Amino acid sequence: MINPYSGVGFFEFFWVLAQRLFTLSGPLTSDEIQLAVLSCCALACGLIGPFLVLKRMSMFANSLSHTSLLGIVLVFLLFSGWGLGMLLVGALLSALLTAGLTAGLIRVFRLQEDASIGLVFTSLFAIGVILVSLYARDSHLSTEAVTGNCDALRLEDLRLSGTVALFNLTAISLFYRKLLISSFDEPFSRSVGLSVPFWRAMIFFTTALTCVGSFRAVGVLVVLALLTGPYLTARLFSHRLHHLLLLIPRIIAHPRLDTSPELSPKDRI
Repeated sequence: MINPYSGVGFFEFFWVLAQRLFTLSGPLTSDEIQLAVLSCCALACGLIGPFLVLKRMSMFANSLSHTSLLGIVLVFLLFSGWGLGMLLVGALLSALLTAGLTAGLIRVFRLQEDASIGLVFTSLFAIGVILVSLYARDSHLSTEAVTGNCDALRLEDLRLSGTVALFNLTAISLFYRKLLISSFDEPFSRSVGLSVPFWRAMIFFTTALTCVGSFRAVGVLVVLALLTGPYLTARLFSHRLHHLLLLIPRIIAHPRLDTSPELSPKDRI
């Protein structure tokens, strides 16, 4: 088989890769599938990450990315399988359990929010790891959900990660202004008629979906870095949220991004 990337430059490489992915001109190699899946996971996490950090929910995202393992392993044990639908159900149930326990500890025991998140996060994640070790040791669930298994990625994983990235892009494009208002100022969003619990639940759902789409490729231990890292890097170059969202794909593709001359001085820190 002739190498389709022979003699192409850096930017031409991505153009050829996009053509092969979208036109399916010939069978994709394992390297192409891995690169495409990792890019979709990073893009999906990078798009939802800014809203998590703005709402001061990055620690909750850390908790959610780990406690989702408990929901996944419970669904796996109860239904003897872990297809996409079951993964979503398990992750969403664990997200609801995590949010409910965190809020309950804050209200009932008057704990600080970070202390409540830390207690729930470590407890549920520990239970998930114990269940995986005891009852799902031979299913490779521990490898594929905790640390990821990039070498085992297939075309089905590309469809999943691509769907998640497209969903996040579509949701943010359609509801950008409402997410922006509810993230920056919840009292103001209530005054203009926005439902703060609904948009918070929307972010919870999107985060859980993103975590599920990234588990097989990178695992729960890397999801948090992808959720917060691109945004925190882009934050060094701009104050405006829409500029940050545009910068994030460039930072993902080139982590050693220098200060962009296209940004005006007032947008830089």
